[in-house]
This record gives sequence, C-alpha cells and structure tokens, in this order.
Amino acid sequence: MRKLVCSLILLLSVNSIFAQAPLVKEKENGYKGQSIEGLVYQPESFSFLAIGDFGRVGNYYQKEVARELGHAMVSLDGEFVVSVGDNFYPNGVASTQDYHWISSYESIYTDPSLYTDWYVALGNHDYQGNVQAQIDYSEISRRWHMPSRYYSETFKLDNGEKVLLVVMDTNPFIDSYHKKSKYTDLKEQDTEAQLHWIKQTLGQEDQSIQWKIVVGHHPMYSGGKRKESKDTQDFQQKFADLFDQYQVDAYICGHEHDLQIIKPKGRYTTQFLSGSASEVRPSGVMEHTIFWAAEPGFMSFSIVDNQLIVQVVKATKDRAEVLYTHTIKK
Repeated sequence: MRKLVCSLILLLSVNSIFAQAPLVKEKENGYKGQSIEGLVYQPESFSFLAIGDFGRVGNYYQKEVARELGHAMVSLDGEFVVSVGDNFYPNGVASTQDYHWISSYESIYTDPSLYTDWYVALGNHDYQGNVQAQIDYSEISRRWHMPSRYYSETFKLDNGEKVLLVVMDTNPFIDSYHKKSKYTDLKEQDTEAQLHWIKQTLGQEDQSIQWKIVVGHHPMYSGGKRKESKDTQDFQQKFADLFDQYQVDAYICGHEHDLQIIKPKGRYTTQFLSGSASEVRPSGVMEHTIFWAAEPGFMSFSIVDNQLIVQVVKATKDRAEVLYTHTIKK
C-alpha cells in the first residue's frame, strides 16, 4: 500500500513538473515569473493567447493582466498574441509617434515572452483616432502586426497540417456606426470587398488547413451589456451562417468587457469573447452561454491531438488562476 501511495505521489509530481515544463526550464535559467494556478501545458502543442480592449495607460486591471499574460506565454511556450481590438482608449492614436504607444503598450507588456508576434484587430475606439497609424506602426515595431485593416496568417503545425487565422475589421459592418461622425473614415470602407475577401480566404482549397479561427472586435452573441443590442443581433445575422458554412472553429472577439464562451445549439462555430484586459463590467448569461465571468483576464488557445483547448485565465493583484477550460474536438 505504501509503495502504491509513493508511486502516486511521484506520478503526480512528475505530471505537475511536466505540465509546467517550459516555465520550470525558464526559472532554472533565471526567469522571475510565476506559475498560474490550474494552467496546463500540453506537450507538443501549438498555443497562443487572446486579449481585448486593453489600452488604458496601465490603469484599471491592465498591468495585472499584462503581467499574467507574460507568465502564461512562458508556461505554454506560446507562439503569438491576438488582440481583438480597442487597442487604445478612449480615442485611438493620433500618429505612430503618439505617446499612447509607450504608455499603453510598450511600457506595459514588458515580459520577455511578449516580445513576439502580436496579430491585432481594430475596435471601434481605434476608429476614433488614426487607423492608418496603427497599420504603419507595423513597420516600426518588431511585434505589432497589422498589415492592413483585415488580413490573414497561416501557421504550419508539426504534423504538417495548418491553422488559418483570419483577422476581420468588423467596424464597417456595424450599421449604427455609419451615423456617427466620431468614427473617422468608416464610411470609406468597402464592406462588400471585405466580405468577398473573407469568403475567398475561408473557402480556399487547401486540404491541409485543419483549424479555421476568425478574429474580430464585435460579438455575435452576448450575455453582457449588449445582450439585446441591435448591433449584436445584426452582426449575428450577417456572420453566424457564414462562419458555419465555412466551418470556422472559433470566433474570437471582445467589445464586451468580460469573459464569455457561447455556442448556440446547432451552430458549428464557438464564440470566445475575451474583452477584459483592462476594464471589467458586469455581465451575465444568455440562452446558449457555456461560461461567463466578469473578471479581468484573457484566454489561451492550445492545439494538440486534434483538439483545441481553451483556458480562461483570471488575473488579480498578485496572482492568476484558470477559471474554466473548454475543449473543441475534431
């Protein structure tokens, strides 16, 4: 019996070390970051992190979330970061020299692991400033990637299969925004051209694409502040069927300042809302809610063995923990 107990303790210890293998290695090399309670590293996985609605000069919960974002990137041996938009509050940036770049981005996301690729979408607050400046910053920053208002990237997995990441500009598709003068140059955007591009990109004939992930700012569903919003309902009508048609596995968005996972019955696409990288608002449920939390944090996405494993991370003043884990199986 004693041998069995000792064996179980040893096995649990080995599994614990194995689960945090990248972090253990880095700490042995001098890294000062901490582990996140419940965050599981999957060996041989392809992982990335998703945050949204972050740029608030380090205020609200931005610094806490940024700290734990770095810890998660090390723990999961992450590949890149996705931002779902509203990168700078309240009115975007004025130019590539705007001090917002320093105060809300460069001086906040300082963990060494975060000096990697960031694939960035545009939010409505970004449209209240100079959108072209965010695109142009891609030529200044090693890590900031926004080659245009909408774009795609393809990543090759170790097994030869691929992940297609499609970054939308959802703002021109929100009809009510076209009546508001504060959204500069929004009316100049060609929604038909972008829609054609989305269909063409998602429908490309590449049998090696195993996972399709779309990133945009606005949600199709919400149990939060915009649960009954016409903007949300209209956006759902425009894209829910289209995402199902092209078998989009995950739609990652923000706009709501909380954490939500929603998948309506009969739908193919699961929506992951990660919009609490700084400010947090009260939230709630809708009919098809799988998970929700009005907490500061982000989400991690790990692909391994024909599974997409999503871990929802809450960041607090001095620690972090995983609130929920959701798995999509092929």
